[in-house]
Amino acid sequence: MHAEPEINAFLKARRAALDPAEFGLPSGGTRRRVRGLRREEAARLTGISVEYYTRIEQGRGGNVSPEVLDGLARGLRLTAAEHEYLRNVAYRAAHSGVARRQVREEPQVVRPGLRVVLDSMEGVAALVYGRAMDVLAWNGPGGKLGCDFAQLPPEERNIAKQMFLHPDAEAAHPEAAQIRREIVAVLRAEAGRTPDGERLCVVIGELRERSPEFARLWESQEVEEKGHGIKRVRHPEHGLMELHFQALRLPPPDEELTLLLYAAELGSSSHAALLALSGGARPLADAGGPGR
Repeated sequence: MHAEPEINAFLKARRAALDPAEFGLPSGGTRRRVRGLRREEAARLTGISVEYYTRIEQGRGGNVSPEVLDGLARGLRLTAAEHEYLRNVAYRAAHSGVARRQVREEPQVVRPGLRVVLDSMEGVAALVYGRAMDVLAWNGPGGKLGCDFAQLPPEERNIAKQMFLHPDAEAAHPEAAQIRREIVAVLRAEAGRTPDGERLCVVIGELRERSPEFARLWESQEVEEKGHGIKRVRHPEHGLMELHFQALRLPPPDEELTLLLYAAELGSSSHAALLALSGGARPLADAGGPGR
């Protein structure tokens, strides 16, 4: 990912997503040739000159101060995840002339203690994923929702690849289109933090090449890290399950890992299904996944 075109595409997309009427500006008609806000309107809302805003949007703003980035976030009504992404790409745009040496990524592993926690959960589906949403470990029910991770080669144990490339994803996930949009937004947030990540580049490159839907969503420039919500999963044996999920970024030394939990209302048919899946739990998968 090159910072200059990324910051340009991101700010243009965020301008286009805003309704001028919400800011008391005229919308529609022949006078407005672009969707959303014009550059001069975004600059005014940010509190900077049109010339400086244009330079920032084009990746020529130099070392943009935190105060200006905060102003952009307020003016364009960015979410916390979008604000962080803007800081990341703006920093890289300011240092685009500095040579960077790509560091080879070490394989990610799951600590034995964390594996014990996973395997001790009953009635909860749990899995741990790392870079580029590679699934590294799971408990019994966690390995049986949507797909059977134990039956996949390590390089295919990836949430994004399964949702975009697996032929059964639509049948297993009634809200597949929404889930895919959220996955792309999570991957873009990760790309803002680690644009040179080897595994991330491989996964994004493969998905852009093999999935037209992913390629389209990637160009939408959405950034989001949804930490909780409700998802429905259709299991081949237990039918439709309504599950509450929590995505938890782990603290050091596991800060690159995310713990994903799925639970159901006590006494519900979905909870009974999770308990049934827990009863058939198998040993945890070998950690490490594809390595990088």
